[in-house]
Amino acid sequence: MALGKKGARRIVVDGVTYRWRLRRRPTYSQALCWSPCTYAVECADHRGATLVVTTGTPHPGNWFGRPATPVLPADVAGHIRLALSRGWMPDRPGSPFFLDVSEDCVPGP
Repeated sequence: MALGKKGARRIVVDGVTYRWRLRRRPTYSQALCWSPCTYAVECADHRGATLVVTTGTPHPGNWFGRPATPVLPADVAGHIRLALSRGWMPDRPGSPFFLDVSEDCVPGP
């Protein structure tokens, strides 16, 4: 699963360049606040396994206007470091590596 370059942001963590991307529009489930916001990260220099991070907050574009904290570059850097410590190998091909950092996913109304 490759991450498209359009809309992706660059981030350098410990000397390695990554690209990360949050969906502009939420999925139907995210729009109804049934599932939390997710974003993807990949190494910018090598084709390898993609990191998929599940946050504990609603997507900023949810339909109910629930308060959502934005995904900040500092959060992304911390999640990359956490995933690396848990075994994510961004420079080797493979299936996506899922990292769930949500505490509780609040279901919709």
